[in-house]
Amino acid sequence: MSQSTDETITATYTVVNIEAIVGRLRALLAAHQGEHHVVVMQDYPDPDAIACGLAHQHIASEFDIQCTLLYAGQISHQQNRALVNLLDISLVRYQEGNTDLSRFDGAIFVDTQGTNVSLVPRLVEAGVPPLVIVDHHERQAHLQAQFEDIRPVAACATMYVDYLRNGLLSLSPDRHEDEALATALMHGLQTETQGFVNAGRAEFQSAAWLSNFYDPAVLAQILSQSRSKTVMALIQRALQNREIRDNFSISGIGYLRSGDRDAIPQAADFLLTEENVHTAIVFGLVAAEDGTETVIGSLRTVKVTIDPDELLKSAFGRGQEGKYFGGGKRTAGGFEIPVGFLSGNHDDEFRQLKWQVYNAQVRQRFFEHLGMGTQ
Repeated sequence: MSQSTDETITATYTVVNIEAIVGRLRALLAAHQGEHHVVVMQDYPDPDAIACGLAHQHIASEFDIQCTLLYAGQISHQQNRALVNLLDISLVRYQEGNTDLSRFDGAIFVDTQGTNVSLVPRLVEAGVPPLVIVDHHERQAHLQAQFEDIRPVAACATMYVDYLRNGLLSLSPDRHEDEALATALMHGLQTETQGFVNAGRAEFQSAAWLSNFYDPAVLAQILSQSRSKTVMALIQRALQNREIRDNFSISGIGYLRSGDRDAIPQAADFLLTEENVHTAIVFGLVAAEDGTETVIGSLRTVKVTIDPDELLKSAFGRGQEGKYFGGGKRTAGGFEIPVGFLSGNHDDEFRQLKWQVYNAQVRQRFFEHLGMGTQ
């Protein structure tokens, strides 16, 4: 699933000529008119990814390109479900045996470079070439596409607003579909920057431009969704199990279903609100529908001297394929560690022993890399 570097149009961290980038993307889309593309999002898409997928779908339609927004996991966060339902966004969940990937002429990766997408091997097998990668995370040598725009902005939505502002698509406040797109992008900006606390100038400029088109009432409705009882129970468990050392709060919440995994970052956000805590880490053992299990965790911090990306990568390292188990950005990060052949087993005693091992190991890794040792 790679192209030679001679064919690749790449926007690196140092390139800020938006007009040139937009021109290259326009040329690529024009060269693929009439095709059917798959817009690939991370397995558990967040608001930023969903908004960017929708934006690309709208832009591609200007070039007579049909786009299907595809993901392989679940949409479980209450705000994400509200976003999809209230704005009537059509997302397709991949199902083994029921989704023919070979019908797509190319793959578009938004808010990801493929490292958190389980569909990549299936796309390779189906012979679907990667055409576009648009992402705001650190460059990862996982995929190579014909067009790559990878920039250190706070949100991928910022990059798609750049495309809109520079003429790839004209919006009108009188068109419902444009209003929905602007609302989705505004939500992506807001959630990715923690309510614009971590926004840069580019994000504020994007928000100012979107303010001409978005629906503030719908956005407020999306943001005001209540937490489910399950999420509240898991947050309570995180509070009960937390261990605080030197202003770090770490908590393991045990087993949970894949449909409840969005409770992990919400619990980390909650633990960060405790007095004298500047960094919170919450993790659990997530069981997927196919029986596989993964240790999944989230990190949140308000301490400027902590680099979540560096901390998580150094603490957990890489897998056999060379892919890091964790990573992040300025104030947040996450990690996913496959359990492998130890997954499954319904014996309660074995499950408890397995959790005890992973719980102790994850805590030890963090404390060692933070210079706290063991207690």
